[in-house]
Amino acid sequence: MTALLSAEKLQAFYGASQILHGIDLSVGHGETVALMGRNGMGKTTLLRSLIGLVADRRGRILLQSRDITKAPPETIARGGVAFVPEGRGIFASLSVIENLIMAARPGRDGRRRWTLEKVFALFPRLAERRRNGGNQLSGGEQQMLTIARTLVTDPKLLLLDEPSEGLAPLVVEHLKEQIARLKTEGLTILLAEQNIAFSLDLADRVYVLEKGHIRFDGTAREFRDNDAVRQQYLAL
Repeated sequence: MTALLSAEKLQAFYGASQILHGIDLSVGHGETVALMGRNGMGKTTLLRSLIGLVADRRGRILLQSRDITKAPPETIARGGVAFVPEGRGIFASLSVIENLIMAARPGRDGRRRWTLEKVFALFPRLAERRRNGGNQLSGGEQQMLTIARTLVTDPKLLLLDEPSEGLAPLVVEHLKEQIARLKTEGLTILLAEQNIAFSLDLADRVYVLEKGHIRFDGTAREFRDNDAVRQQYLAL
């Protein structure tokens, strides 16, 4: 499978502290790839490095074979990479519809694949709450809005950082169904997630990070069958 995004020997630093130690990773067109690992193992730093938010990053990051290692976040975003950060970060003083309109733009070819109507079809609850302010939404609704806001930028690749964190089990299940629908649309997804069951229900392939190193790289089925990896690196 041709890689949409890849990293080669990627290192990342915060000041004198090295967080990533030579990461090799690839995400193919249309794949959903899960990043797993305990808290503090480098998952968020890896996503932030791929979108250009970590200033000191070394090695190579390729987007459709184009080197974006030193590119700023806005250039990477214009290339079709969208980031849904942990903690959401919606505009609380704006309504749902205003949050979406602010972000909406056509893709690089001028087409709008993710119209407001299509986003509301994916997230019917947002359609019902379209006039409500961001500060009036539940945690699950805020997470839906954050994902919807990235979709209207017409991304090729969606980076999701802990989307299920802090959500009730029923909301998590509903969110998983919506992300599964994104897969059927052909969207490429790189998912960092603590919830193992959530990840495995969506992922085609899995990487396990431990202290900034890749400790496992394989299919979701291979991961399910590998008790040693789960017990050693995920404390299960």
